[in-house]
Amino acid sequence: MNYVIPSWNLPSLPVEGSEERFPVRRIYCIGRNYAAHAREMGADEREPPFFFLKPGDAIVENHATIPYPPATENLHYEAELVVALGKSGSNIAVENANDHVFGYGVGIDLTRRDLQEEAKGMRRPWDMGKGFDASAPCSKIYPASSIGHPINGSITLTVNGELRQSGDIGDMIWDVPESIAYLSTLVTLEPGDLIYTGTPEGVGAVRRGEQIVVRVEGICDLTLNIN
Repeated sequence: MNYVIPSWNLPSLPVEGSEERFPVRRIYCIGRNYAAHAREMGADEREPPFFFLKPGDAIVENHATIPYPPATENLHYEAELVVALGKSGSNIAVENANDHVFGYGVGIDLTRRDLQEEAKGMRRPWDMGKGFDASAPCSKIYPASSIGHPINGSITLTVNGELRQSGDIGDMIWDVPESIAYLSTLVTLEPGDLIYTGTPEGVGAVRRGEQIVVRVEGICDLTLNIN
């Protein structure tokens, strides 16, 4: 197919054990999906899940070095389990949700917290606090056919070796099947969609020259350097 302007490369991630890659379509993120993090952000624990989007080309692969983003002096990290979908669906039943999962990864939801808080205070959308360039670092994808569907396991984040976040993916308010089912009532999910499933307590600022390492037990480590 010919286009009137140059086309861009399809965002994608490597897949463990394969030379083929996982194409990225949309990136959905769940807000306040761990009880302790919800409390530190001033929310109730069992609110219905809410979602926001990052552009697919915000993906950054493991061991990358990225520049400190513009227009912020308060860049925050948020460690996340990432779900990679391999099957389309809408109004998916909770008991069938795992059938739509291709695999799992480890991600960071980078946030320009000052822009987000300013937008919240003005009752405006906070897309530019979340959906900026290189705001969605992610590891390779590990197929569920190899690792299963994790329901428990530690999730940690360190900055320059100092522990900043520590939780368990079993502490999600809305677990992976529930999140997929709920999201599928709002939009039709498609192969290539990623779901960042929320972060435990301990979010905070990262500065130039620092290194972030996120680990999800049973999956892998994700390393990111901020230049």
